[in-house]
Amino acid sequence: MERLHAVAEVRERVTQWRREGRAVGLVPTMGNLHDGHLSLVREARRHCERVVVSVFVNPTQFGPGEDFDAYPRTLEADAERLREAGVEMLFAPTVEAMYPLGANRTWVEVDALGDHLCGADRPGHFRGVATVVSKLFNIVQPDVAVFGEKDFQQLAILRRMATELLFPIRIIGAPTAREADGLAMSSRNGFLTETERARAPLLQQHLQDARRAVEQGERDFRALEKRLTVSLADHGFEVDYLTVANADTLAPAGPDDRDLLIAAAARLGKPRLIDNLTLSLPAG
Repeated sequence: MERLHAVAEVRERVTQWRREGRAVGLVPTMGNLHDGHLSLVREARRHCERVVVSVFVNPTQFGPGEDFDAYPRTLEADAERLREAGVEMLFAPTVEAMYPLGANRTWVEVDALGDHLCGADRPGHFRGVATVVSKLFNIVQPDVAVFGEKDFQQLAILRRMATELLFPIRIIGAPTAREADGLAMSSRNGFLTETERARAPLLQQHLQDARRAVEQGERDFRALEKRLTVSLADHGFEVDYLTVANADTLAPAGPDDRDLLIAAAARLGKPRLIDNLTLSLPAG
């Protein structure tokens, strides 16, 4: 596995692969890799002969008071895991390589989809995500890019961005990788204390409770959200949102919507946990 840091080196290697007729897949990450990230690598491998994994803790997607400085940097361990997984290239750029003029003045922003869910409480977050991913797309120019469905809003925004900006890249959403007790895998899970880790699966369990209620005919989504938010708070979660949304627009769902996203974000101790599930109701 090659470990490259310079944009020009990445472009040169990818150009060589293309001359050889190899399809290229990209898995963007911020490092501190776990089995969930490796599931994205495996998905990319299903579609491509060459896989590039980027490791870059992107400063522009962190807001004031968020955990940019504390975000774990584990590049050597990440490189070993990727080597064992058979990845052909680890791209680990510096901040200077990704933002060559210092303070960024050029942004990519997807309207509307970023106004709800995590975007409502994290202004500028998805602008930072869309901007850095567009840079990675421009550098690597992959055939396929793989993102996890755990970050459903991010996936929706990047799909819209790729379509509207005419990137010739197929965006693939990979199912959320979970621990045996149902907790969605996340780099931030390592910040949970032992007691918090035991309670953390309750986030997914409350989403399952919401799905069952909807399947059984519940259509007062706001009342359902309030009831489950109170229950999570009673279990020690500081809830940012628990919502039933339209899966296409991400806006709060109404009783006539059929394709639903049930999503939650909540702090449990230090880390902020997110999770979601989707539900399609029969017409009529």
